[in-house]
Amino acid sequence: MKLHYSIGVMLIFSLYSCESKVEQKSQELPVETQAYSLTEAEKAAGWELMFDGKTTNGWHTYLEEGVSGWKVVEGALRTEGGNGDLVSDALYENFELELEWKIDEKGNSGIIYLVDEKEENKATYVSGPEYQIIDDENYPSPLNETQISGANYALHPPIISASNGPGEYNHARLSVLNGEVEHWLNGKKVVSYTLWTPKWEAMVDTTKFGKVPTYGRTKKGRIAFQDHGDGVSFRNIRIRKRE
Repeated sequence: MKLHYSIGVMLIFSLYSCESKVEQKSQELPVETQAYSLTEAEKAAGWELMFDGKTTNGWHTYLEEGVSGWKVVEGALRTEGGNGDLVSDALYENFELELEWKIDEKGNSGIIYLVDEKEENKATYVSGPEYQIIDDENYPSPLNETQISGANYALHPPIISASNGPGEYNHARLSVLNGEVEHWLNGKKVVSYTLWTPKWEAMVDTTKFGKVPTYGRTKKGRIAFQDHGDGVSFRNIRIRKRE
C-alpha cells in the first residue's frame, strides 16, 4: 500500500514538473515564433509593422542617411551603446505604438516621440518627449520619480513601478491622440498627460526643458530609440495611426 502511494505521488510530481517546465519555456518564445507578421484582423484594425525582425529597414540614425552601429540581434533592434539614436523613417502624429524593450544592467534608454529631425536640433530629446527606460534597481546614480521606467522623463512620474528587471523584456504601449498622451508598461497605465495646455507649459518651465524652445512643440514627428551609451533591445514593434 505504501509502495503504491509512493509511486502515485512520484508520478504526480513528475507530471507537474514537466508541465511547469513547458509553461516556463513557453514564456520566452524562440525568435522564429515571435510576432513579425500581422493577422488579417490586425491589418484591418490599422496595425503596421515597424520592424521585420531581420533588417533595419524603415529606420536610420538620427541626422544621418543610414544606420550606424545598431544591429538586429536575436530578432531585436539592438545597440551596445555609442551608436546614436535610431529614428523611424516615417512621421507620425496621432498613433498607438506597441513594442517590447529590454535594458542591460545599469542601463538607460528611452522611446522619444514627435521628434523634429533637423540640423539645428542636435539631439532627439530637444524636440520630443520621452518614455523613460532604465534599470530602476541598479542604475549607478540616484533616480528621482520622473526618471523611473515608464515616466514621461523629467515631467510625469509613473503612478506605479511596473518594470521587469534588467535582461528581461517589458511590454510598452504609447498612445498619442490630439495631444492626449498615455504611457503603458506591462499592461498597466502608468502616465497620462496632455500636451500644449497651460498646465503642461507651466510644468515644462520648472524643468531643464523650460530653456529649450523646441521641446514638445512638434505635432508630427519621428519615433526614436535612445542610445544613452548602454545596451538596449527593442522587438515586436508595431504601430497604428489614429484619427
